[in-house]
Amino acid sequence: MPDLVQLIYTSRPFGFDEASLAGVLLDARRCNSRDGITGALICRHDIYLQLLEGRPSAVRAAFARIRRDDRHVEVRLLSSEPVAVRLFPDWAMLHDPVQSLMWSQTADAADLTERIRPAEARQVFEALAAQARRGR
Repeated sequence: MPDLVQLIYTSRPFGFDEASLAGVLLDARRCNSRDGITGALICRHDIYLQLLEGRPSAVRAAFARIRRDDRHVEVRLLSSEPVAVRLFPDWAMLHDPVQSLMWSQTADAADLTERIRPAEARQVFEALAAQARRGR
């Protein structure tokens, strides 16, 4: 079994507002710090795209919690693969509010969640990790 796994999923927020997002981030950072998980959340009012990385059992447990969390609907697993190194080693959960990485504000979230492919999602996270390393 691999030492590290990287999981990417997309979902749609239920009842999204700044308070809900703050709660999602607070919970993610607390649980991820406890469980040795790192990653990033790219979001806007109608879509989440998240990458989790860590020990396989910890990442599976985190994803199971997300699937049960009523703040996420239409959860779709894009990929779960072994990796040699983490993209976000210093971030319990980096937050990016979809500033310019991939979606215009007019893009339809339902279409995005169906259209995005694992390789595209990974490229988005690789770009975000590079920005984070540069300190934006």
